[in-house]
Amino acid sequence: MSYTALYRKFRPDNFEDVKGQEHIVTTLKNQIAGGRIGHAYLFCGTRGTGKTTVAKLLAKAVNCENPIDSNPCHECKMCKGISDGTSMNVIEIDAASNNGVDNVREIVEEVRYSPTEGKYKVYIIDEVHMLSTGAFNALLKTIEEPPSYVIFILATTEVHKLPITILSRCQRYDFKRISISEIAGRLDELMKIENVEVEEKALRYVARAGDGSMRDALSLLDQCISFYMGKKITYDNVLQVLGAVDTQVFGQMLRCFKEHDVAACMKLLGEVENGGRELGQFIIDFIWYLRNLLLLKSSEDVSDIIIEVSSENMAALQEEAKGIDEDTIIRYIRIFSELTNQIRYASRKKVVIEIALIKICKPEMETDYSSLIERIKVLEEKLEHGVVVNSSIQQVPNKEVPEAAPERPTILPEALPEDLKEVARNWQAVVSKVKAKSPPLGDALSKSTISTEGQGLVIVVTDELDKRLVDGEAHIQLIKNTIASIINKEVQIQTKYLDKTKNNINEVPDLTKLIKVPIEYQD
Repeated sequence: MSYTALYRKFRPDNFEDVKGQEHIVTTLKNQIAGGRIGHAYLFCGTRGTGKTTVAKLLAKAVNCENPIDSNPCHECKMCKGISDGTSMNVIEIDAASNNGVDNVREIVEEVRYSPTEGKYKVYIIDEVHMLSTGAFNALLKTIEEPPSYVIFILATTEVHKLPITILSRCQRYDFKRISISEIAGRLDELMKIENVEVEEKALRYVARAGDGSMRDALSLLDQCISFYMGKKITYDNVLQVLGAVDTQVFGQMLRCFKEHDVAACMKLLGEVENGGRELGQFIIDFIWYLRNLLLLKSSEDVSDIIIEVSSENMAALQEEAKGIDEDTIIRYIRIFSELTNQIRYASRKKVVIEIALIKICKPEMETDYSSLIERIKVLEEKLEHGVVVNSSIQQVPNKEVPEAAPERPTILPEALPEDLKEVARNWQAVVSKVKAKSPPLGDALSKSTISTEGQGLVIVVTDELDKRLVDGEAHIQLIKNTIASIINKEVQIQTKYLDKTKNNINEVPDLTKLIKVPIEYQD
């Protein structure tokens, strides 16, 4: 006898064995028990969640001669005929290969004939979204008012592609993605029946790799059993077969990111590839690892979070989470999420991944907000450790540099309103000098409006990010020093954010325009 795949061998034969869809199972059982069976059902949801299985169970249950608690008995003639595929009462149609108008017209013709045995003729149309527009139109009238002995069960993974006219004629049931715990529990039950020894950690990884699909998880486990025939299936065995990596590698990679060590990242990626691991799976698993870190950082009570890791890895995760903040983790997740789309079509996956790793280690390569924050953090860390940033003074090794005598700070007089006019006249020069030292700050100033308040200068901006940038203590001091180098006076500076969706920036008195108005003197 030929081998039967696990997902076919252990297809549920009663509603209780259908995992993760209790809301659907309970409703259908109540309908069967109360004789309130609908004429058209729509089963939608992701792959491997039980749509076809429930459809076949419903077809059996409504035709069963001796139902037990609304479940088919599997002993009567009708149940056996449906199971063997010899019954004329259950007709399965694959809409992917039978999607034309003529195929649907054949169904419409067959519907006219009542069943020779049993109560109902059940039409199960799988992947119904593949039907053509003409086929849907041909099916409309029949699916709206079929004969009393006909039930339509439509199944699809892409319900958004169905016409509203079809949706309105069916009872819709949404199949949820099955949780990792439910998949792992079901796999454990089946492995005991198969007398296969599997580590719990290995089962949970397979369950997570199934991505909410029981069928996918069973297929992956089937693959692992075949590779290690007759042996205990360990966590390392599963990683080997599925081309995945251990979470310790993710921890090492994360430490390389923190240290901005590009060479170490490249070396670790090379080890992953040389170990026969699939690079696409490596990125997907790393995103999951970062997701767990983010949840640990975002919640005070870890017990309330569903973090699918073993107890020994939880301590390591908590330790890693202490040394990284939420904004940085979100930046990593964003870069890797974009990467998953890029490597799908890349001929050289490793090169694309290497570029992403370099971006993470060198945030100065990016100009978005999260990367800017990361760059500021790097500079702050360097300053805290006494590292001179962008200094023109270079230390000569093995030579003593004489200490320069401390310079006395120059005390400048405060600027008066007349001096502020001089600032306005030379504002473009101020912006240019600032931009030469700090391009982002210069860009923010070039978009701003300058005004006055009392004897001080007010910089008005219409972007919250620009205000944060200008408000920095070092940036305010840079602007003051630049102005002082031009007018030789110290100017008091304030910043103001103006929401341009609620206010008109033109209503703010622009000092650079006001000083151009000629002043008339009267004797």
